[in-house]
Amino acid sequence: MPSFFSKLDNDRIVAAIADAESASSGEVRVHVTHRRPEDIEERARRRFELLGMTKTAERNGVLFYIAPALRRFQILGDVGIHEKCGADFWREVAAEMEESFRRGEFTEGILRGVGKVGEVLAAHFPRSSADRDELANTIDEESGPKNSG
Repeated sequence: MPSFFSKLDNDRIVAAIADAESASSGEVRVHVTHRRPEDIEERARRRFELLGMTKTAERNGVLFYIAPALRRFQILGDVGIHEKCGADFWREVAAEMEESFRRGEFTEGILRGVGKVGEVLAAHFPRSSADRDELANTIDEESGPKNSG
């Protein structure tokens, strides 16, 4: 799905990630896969681990895992943030993103999701002077066989 990735405004998304993280100790990552995982949640959890998101100090990392070939995505929050906001919050974020995605506004959908997550991270995990950016503010892209999980 190179066409999906090329449709994203990487600079705006990376800026939104940096903005979301600037007010909190949380970490946000966006991952786009070219694979067609059979179990998107399991694959997202594996990527969450591979990206080192479970190693944040407050366990407040959030991953946006996007599989354009399947027309699906998964949002995963580590235990620290999930305990603060619960399952309903993730459904709200997903619904806002899906609304944009259905209109073909992929960058806008991701920006909306990152923005909403950033607000909750700032409310529950405000940034202190000792905080540091623990993970790269980039969009991670994974290639590979389209049917692999």
